[in-house]
Amino acid sequence: MEKLKQRWNITSDWALTAIFIVFAINGSFAAWVAKPVTLFLGLTSETIHPFLYWPLRIVLIFPIYQLTLPIVGWLFGQFNFFWEFEKKFLGRLGLGFLFKKE
Repeated sequence: MEKLKQRWNITSDWALTAIFIVFAINGSFAAWVAKPVTLFLGLTSETIHPFLYWPLRIVLIFPIYQLTLPIVGWLFGQFNFFWEFEKKFLGRLGLGFLFKKE
């Protein structure tokens, strides 16, 4: 745990615990939000083959997860950590231009 706190530049056990809780809650929340979105788009396992439905749903969950992570982090007082986490993560995916200031 200490190595993780150093790596993430976290000083308290509470902050580390809050970060773990945010990751857990946000994963479940993103999956929950994706269901009505897939229904709205007309994508169900009854209308398309499950081998296509589940990859599409996972692809849909990914941006929802990325958008809601800083919000859920804010609810637990960890917005700055998750905002920096998002910028670093999306930068590694080649989407860092989204955060560049002109």
